[in-house]
Amino acid sequence: MKSPTVIRALVLAAGVASSWAAVADAPAAATKKPEVEYYSSNSTLPFSPAVRVGNTLYLSGQIGALPGAKTMTLAPGGITGEARQALQNIRTLLGQHGSSMDQIVKCTVFLADIKDWPAFNEVYKEFFKSHYPARSALAASGLAYNARAEVECIAVIP
Repeated sequence: MKSPTVIRALVLAAGVASSWAAVADAPAAATKKPEVEYYSSNSTLPFSPAVRVGNTLYLSGQIGALPGAKTMTLAPGGITGEARQALQNIRTLLGQHGSSMDQIVKCTVFLADIKDWPAFNEVYKEFFKSHYPARSALAASGLAYNARAEVECIAVIP
């Protein structure tokens, strides 16, 4: 009969051998590039509204632009109207690419004026009920099209 020390040594040796086997296979797995898909839009702007890497969806910043307008027209109502429209635009974009608001894991919020932060938060809470994604918020010296808010998100595709 083998002693407990010998048994532990054999178990440890087997574990090390299996770990080394996994490490030996790691370079092959590490060289496999993740699948990347760039989603385009009808816009002439030089960026993708969304990019998928594996099951992660990266959204470009969305401002409170009204959908379908031939020119970039911001939603009326100041920060409240623009914030609501920006988040609706995000909801639409997520839906087009197989995700949803409850799959967002991170948001970054850019505000033209940090004093708008409380008003933005009130609108934000309308869109996130069961959980709040990780989030950063900061004031910028100016946003595209003189927008009051811009929001970018990272979401998973279930």
